[in-house]
Amino acid sequence: MEWQTDILGTDFESCAFEARGVDGVTRRATLVRHVPGPEQQPAPAKGAVLFLHGWSDYFFNVALAEFWTQQGFRFYALDMHNHGRNLGEDSTGGYVAHLDDYDAEISTAIDMIRSGAAANGGPAPLTLMGHSTGGLVAALWVSRHAGMVQFLVLNSPWLEMHGSSLVRKAAQLLLKPMARVRPLTVLRLPERGFYYRSISSNAEGEWALDEKYRPPMAFPLRAGWLSAVLSGHTRVARGLDIDIPILVLLSGASANGMIWRESMRHSDAVLDVNIMALRAMTLGRSVTLERVDGGLHDVFLSASPVREDAYARLARWIRGFMADDDGGSDRDADSDHGGRQ
Repeated sequence: MEWQTDILGTDFESCAFEARGVDGVTRRATLVRHVPGPEQQPAPAKGAVLFLHGWSDYFFNVALAEFWTQQGFRFYALDMHNHGRNLGEDSTGGYVAHLDDYDAEISTAIDMIRSGAAANGGPAPLTLMGHSTGGLVAALWVSRHAGMVQFLVLNSPWLEMHGSSLVRKAAQLLLKPMARVRPLTVLRLPERGFYYRSISSNAEGEWALDEKYRPPMAFPLRAGWLSAVLSGHTRVARGLDIDIPILVLLSGASANGMIWRESMRHSDAVLDVNIMALRAMTLGRSVTLERVDGGLHDVFLSASPVREDAYARLARWIRGFMADDDGGSDRDADSDHGGRQ
């Protein structure tokens, strides 16, 4: 495995690798790491963070990496198979037949992180962080791999369908036959690009997104993929009994619908945050819920004052649950993390 300069620039390196799943299929994923220059003066490493992106997405948030580095943690992000840096002409963008199919690449990435930690002074606490569908994947992975990570941070995790569990159960009944026989069938559902519109600098947002890695209208929604997500929601609804500290960050409000509204600039235009808040309580024994007023679906892509609030809430949780006795994680808790893109 060879690290090379990443698409995000000289402060980042990436390493593409292959991982063989329990189903015997080998899949390609890419691990990205933050390698800050001496001018950033990172704190001594107190542990590592592995970030999982959402569906139809990839890792691009430089400011998030810089925040964790300033807090004293080595930052890594995983572009999962059929996403982002792994997309090719033969890729089925975003597709996964079962969310457990991500297990092998997540485990391999963690082994790579721990190997790097061993070369720099030995083992240290590991935090798994996930956004949206990546948050669902992270929670399910932690529930099945007790002891592998010490903290879980979820940014607007997709833990349930819109409406209620009744909507999910009805959708599962309709999808099950198709997902079994023709899993790659594209579902003809209305497409919305409102979230992309709110974040992309090519639209009305401020973030530079590469449409080669993150298409404006998302990937085609396939029967097998949606069935896999709904199965994940069912497992969450039954309770995951995760026994490590969990932080869940959500917007203060949702703005759903088929017509653009100005409220979508300062709310979650993807998920029903109130349902996510309820589902968050089924994750484990120690769950902290933070509602970020004015937050977008990714609270760390919100308008500058809002994302600063989100970072401050995350920093407070780090101080409460993750900081060493020397208080080193207080460093730069209130500094500006939104300037770079």
